Amino acid sequence: MDHQSIDLLREDLTAARYRVDVLDSLWGEAAASALFRGRRLPAERAVARLRAEGAPVTPVSTLARLFVLGEAVAVAELDAALPRLGTSGARSLGLVGDASGGASGGLVRALLDLRPYSFVDSFGAGSWWIVSDLGEAVLGRALDEDHVLGIGGASMTLSGLMIPTPADSVLDLGTGCGIQAMHAARHARRVVATDISHRALAMAELNARLNGIRSIEFRHGSLFEPVEGERFDRIVSNPPFVITPRVDGVPHYEYRDGGFVGDALVEQVVRQAGEHLTPGGIAQLLGNWEYRGAVGRDRTESRDGLERVRSWVDGTGGAGGTGGAGGTDGPTVDAWVIERERQDAPTYAETWIRDGGTRPGTPEFDALYGAWLDDFEARGVQEVGFGYVLLRRPAGPGHPEPTLARYERVDSALGANPVGLGDHLADCLAGHDWQVHRDDAALARETVVYASDVTEERHYWPGHDDPVVMTLRQGGGFARSVPLDTGLAALVGACDGDLGLGAIVDAIAQLLDVDAAALRADLLPSVRGLLDDGFLRPA
Repeated sequence: MDHQSIDLLREDLTAARYRVDVLDSLWGEAAASALFRGRRLPAERAVARLRAEGAPVTPVSTLARLFVLGEAVAVAELDAALPRLGTSGARSLGLVGDASGGASGGLVRALLDLRPYSFVDSFGAGSWWIVSDLGEAVLGRALDEDHVLGIGGASMTLSGLMIPTPADSVLDLGTGCGIQAMHAARHARRVVATDISHRALAMAELNARLNGIRSIEFRHGSLFEPVEGERFDRIVSNPPFVITPRVDGVPHYEYRDGGFVGDALVEQVVRQAGEHLTPGGIAQLLGNWEYRGAVGRDRTESRDGLERVRSWVDGTGGAGGTGGAGGTDGPTVDAWVIERERQDAPTYAETWIRDGGTRPGTPEFDALYGAWLDDFEARGVQEVGFGYVLLRRPAGPGHPEPTLARYERVDSALGANPVGLGDHLADCLAGHDWQVHRDDAALARETVVYASDVTEERHYWPGHDDPVVMTLRQGGGFARSVPLDTGLAALVGACDGDLGLGAIVDAIAQLLDVDAAALRADLLPSVRGLLDDGFLRPA
């Protein structure tokens, strides 16, 4: 890798102010939103209007036209935009190629996508430049099977889920363009990034160098093979989980297809993750899981996909994994699995055929559609779930056994989470750990406070003083809502850090003229649930 050229490129991009905010001001917010959806026309029109109005050619406009919009630009323009690297250096890095048939002083076109990326996380605002392969909108055709994907919705979801507390070591399993490894490097001393694609690893290493990140080690290999015998404080993975028919004629895109049948790749990652975690270590990944029914004339209701994931964690059932995160004697990891979406089999097939650049209404699309539906029907797959998996190895020796087994669907819109869900997940885990190791007597002696994003909503019949509906709402996290009765509403309202839980319950019991012991037995389980979900926190 030509480190010197990459360093020159970084200097040029900095000087050109090649940033998200500058690009957005170039073509406007609406065009920027359309670009995120893969639609270039609004931005192309905005740039064309500027040129028609005589706006000067600037380094940032040249780079935007070349790398974001896919236009050919003059060599002289690119030399002016990248004065240190020059067009010749951009060629040597594989960023551009000839677009004018070799004519002297001609045009060049982008061979790779190079665009700015901005974000806000627990450590503040940041911005990088990310190199990836050109998308289908620029190519004008279906993607190549070795395509290296840039930053999309799934990668942004995972980076937002990442637990942000400091770690000594992090493994990014299936790094792709390297974006998760780069995010992990913001809170980890050392990051190991693996991928089965040599092309992806080369691009990920380029991205890390381009953005001045030196703490990532890149290794080639499948799944956990490159880190056999090693353990990490964190594992993050946006694995190639897309369920793909294993038949001739169906493209096997490396960025999304791991070569397994059905959801077996996600199963293997879940089963094996625990072996590679340090005590207290956490693995976080995105994944798909199938809902299967009986195959044949007499179909039954589909088996719950979350129960399939539970069987992988427990080491029971599944599609034939070989141990790992769980074992035949029961689970060895905490598990929190959140299903965010379900698609029926035809919709799932359509989504991923279009993702590869094959358009509906073509013979190619119909052939792929049939292959997907045949594959699902052969295995009785009726629906596919998508969501987040969090696994944690118990810290031991004081707490060697798992205490968390949450398998849930979160269908409502997320709350306000400007830096992602990682902080919220960390707060929930901390609340769970704090309460689960205290019995009711110990919990009653403790003091808790309600979180700053918690509000209470009350509804009344017209003209009545007593509420008929009371609800506790969460402004961040998963925007959960919890129905309240009089006792729980009074308890949460009094959790301001002054009194212990037992004292609050006793006061409420006296006010309501009920038995304090019975009220405590009724309310403390709800308190535990509110701590688990981040409504309440230890004072």
